[in-house]
Amino acid sequence: MPDKAQQIGRQTSADLSGRSDLITAVPLRHPWRMLSGVVLIGAVLGFVIDASHREAYGWATYRKYIFDAGVAKASLVTLELTIYSMLIAVILGVLLAVMRQSPNPIFKSVAWAYIWIFRGTPVYVQLVFWGLMTTLYPSVMLGVPNVVDIVALPSLTDIPLFWFAVVGLGLNESAYMAEIVRAGLLSVDRGQEEAAKALGMSWSLSMRRIIIPQAMRIIIPPTGNEVISMLKTTSLVIAVPVATELYMRTRDLASITFNPIPLLLVASTWYLVYTSILMIVQHRLEQRFARGHGQARTDVEIRPLSENSGML
Repeated sequence: MPDKAQQIGRQTSADLSGRSDLITAVPLRHPWRMLSGVVLIGAVLGFVIDASHREAYGWATYRKYIFDAGVAKASLVTLELTIYSMLIAVILGVLLAVMRQSPNPIFKSVAWAYIWIFRGTPVYVQLVFWGLMTTLYPSVMLGVPNVVDIVALPSLTDIPLFWFAVVGLGLNESAYMAEIVRAGLLSVDRGQEEAAKALGMSWSLSMRRIIIPQAMRIIIPPTGNEVISMLKTTSLVIAVPVATELYMRTRDLASITFNPIPLLLVASTWYLVYTSILMIVQHRLEQRFARGHGQARTDVEIRPLSENSGML
């Protein structure tokens, strides 16, 4: 019985605590592991020192443009693309995931077809189509096509290309977010849903109040990875074309200086800064939503017993 076993364990630990013939455990040393670590650190330091003295990297140009006002403004455009696109992706991804879990076969089929199309085609190709949207649909009318027009919508040519890029990135990312959210929903025990039904909750109410809040612990980590990935995917919006984001801005500067390497380093530095901030935010969110899950860890001192101390 568990209570009996715990009582015996506590009594045995108390008996052994006063013994002086216990073996003193010595940590096993790993000289090769330490040596390989020293070699790796030396190789990294050697690369950094060598790169800092190479003129091909153009460090003077790097220092000139790292805090350039145009580059900083372009980095903010990249952030805006990331934030707006992820808002669309998260909202639509949750909706698609819930539709796939819905008992309605029409909702399931529509959600599956959407995910199939947007996950099955390259995001660059999708962005090209969004850039051609004004050519495909110079004017948009509400009504029955070629039969009756009810109301004419504003021309798509009046919409800035920035928003076409946001919609293109958001719709593509929503297909991936839908699968992430669906995995989180499936991680919740079915007993939770059955208990909600027993309390008289509808399917939609149980999703909002019971299932989705518990699934957030599983959803947050991959969602953070998708946000970081989206930050870097914004460099593809030239397909729309949007040329005001970070990568294209540094690329334009490189065409002026005829030295692309330092400008690539400038763009990489800004990406690393934003990525580091996003990683910290992701870590905080993971800690918040992981509260109350899992068993508490306790530091237990394990001391080996001598041959004569017996075994349980």
